[in-house]
Amino acid sequence: MAIHAGRHQFGTDNGRIILRTFRDGLAAQAGHDLTIEAVRWSGELDVAEDLTPVSLTVKIDLGALVVRDGTGGIKPLSDRDKREIAVSARKVLSADRYPEATFSTTRFDHALDGAGGTIEGTLTLAGQSRPERLTVSQPGPGQYKATAKVRQRDFGIKPYSAFLGSLKVADEVQVDIELDLSGDSEQEPGS
Repeated sequence: MAIHAGRHQFGTDNGRIILRTFRDGLAAQAGHDLTIEAVRWSGELDVAEDLTPVSLTVKIDLGALVVRDGTGGIKPLSDRDKREIAVSARKVLSADRYPEATFSTTRFDHALDGAGGTIEGTLTLAGQSRPERLTVSQPGPGQYKATAKVRQRDFGIKPYSAFLGSLKVADEVQVDIELDLSGDSEQEPGS
């Protein structure tokens, strides 16, 4: 089933938001490239009668980030390591002061026409708002993949570092989003 007009609500039941961090610094071999999943988030997409997208809003709970995997490094990550990294990530993101990240659209460029496109919007993270662009593809009817690269310093975030800065997380974080609206049952007709 392809996307239809109306309001579509979605979240972890039909999508995933994955953050990928990469190691940097002189001691990069000691660290891990991380795969972190946002496990509490929600979104809403409004689609007009002519099937053009009207608005998109996504909210991510930064207190619910889970480290799924770590590649590279001297030794594999233990479950304890993953929990400690998640705590550090919340500190770096100031999740106690700014518990939510949001993305709201300002412009769609052929994002729902089957060939993909871009979605431009405003990302608010750590209390600062900046323009951000998602590149979107549609691998199947009602299925969407989006990617973006977010620079932490653009939002006043100092990337994590250890060992006097010889091991650090690279400034740029890759964001991968998968969304399946093909069985969308939580939609309101007409918006």
